[in-house]
Amino acid sequence: MRRVIVGLIFLLMCGCATTSSINRSSNIDIDHVLVDKSEAKLYLQHKGKTVRSYSVAFGANPKGHKQMQGDERTPEGKYILDYKKKNSSFYRAIHISYPNKEDKLNAKKLGVNPGGAIMIHGQKNGIGGLAWITQMFNWTDGCIAVTNAEMDEIWTLVKVGTPIKIQQ
Repeated sequence: MRRVIVGLIFLLMCGCATTSSINRSSNIDIDHVLVDKSEAKLYLQHKGKTVRSYSVAFGANPKGHKQMQGDERTPEGKYILDYKKKNSSFYRAIHISYPNKEDKLNAKKLGVNPGGAIMIHGQKNGIGGLAWITQMFNWTDGCIAVTNAEMDEIWTLVKVGTPIKIQQ
């Protein structure tokens, strides 16, 4: 029994256990992404129906809308997934079009920099096998984090130009 447990821990840490269990079917047309911060979930949707869901981690200060660079909040509102970044400090990343016009105006009123570089991404490069621990906490600077295996699936299913709504 001890050998089985040690083997499972090793598989989890190297990321081998989760990669093969995900169906990467690319015949699903994802037309919307919904993120519910209160549920810590990301939903891939087709014609209003959820076809995939993922548990996510947010910025270390997740309550409320992102106001400025460094506040460690994840923005709320309607955005576009406007480009994919394969070579990132994190395992793959899909950029969210934050800040939008309203975000920029609000930051200007407050006299602050709204920040940017908000993305859906996998784990920090080199520590992907620790996702079973890191995903228990809100640890990003405002991004939306999933496991590397989940990021592979999202990367395959979500096209550039897909709308995303992030809500509390």
